[in-house]
Amino acid sequence: MERIDFSLALKFIKNPAKLTLAVVQDKQNKYNLITLEWFMRTSIKPPMFAISIGHSRYSYECLQNKRYFNLCFPSREMKNTVVISGTESGRDIDKLSRSEEDWIPGRLKGFPVFKAAVANFECKVITQVRSGDHTVYIGEVKYSWVNQDKEMLLFKDLGL
Repeated sequence: MERIDFSLALKFIKNPAKLTLAVVQDKQNKYNLITLEWFMRTSIKPPMFAISIGHSRYSYECLQNKRYFNLCFPSREMKNTVVISGTESGRDIDKLSRSEEDWIPGRLKGFPVFKAAVANFECKVITQVRSGDHTVYIGEVKYSWVNQDKEMLLFKDLGL
């Protein structure tokens, strides 16, 4: 894993990326993972991503209290982590421990940066918009990380 500029990191997630993981933190400082389909770039300067999280999700509660998230574009070898993160609740289990992913602490707030990921983006929430039963969180990218030798995991790889 090497830290690089945002514009260069984007080249590794081009062509429609269909899913991503977000890492958030709860009140007890425990990290929680959530599999997301609803995300997008919202700005080039400064670089920003938006993620959409349902109000019933544990990650929503986390983001209401801690205003940071890491956006992770998983590699094919992270399939198990994506499944766990999308089918289990952080209220019930520690998804990060269960995933057994190797990670390093990020530079912004120490949130996990996954070594096996195609790309990781450390984001600070700058605003949010309620959208029905979801809230869209817009995070400014502070640090970007990529693995140039990893292949993106797509929904078709999950067999869903």
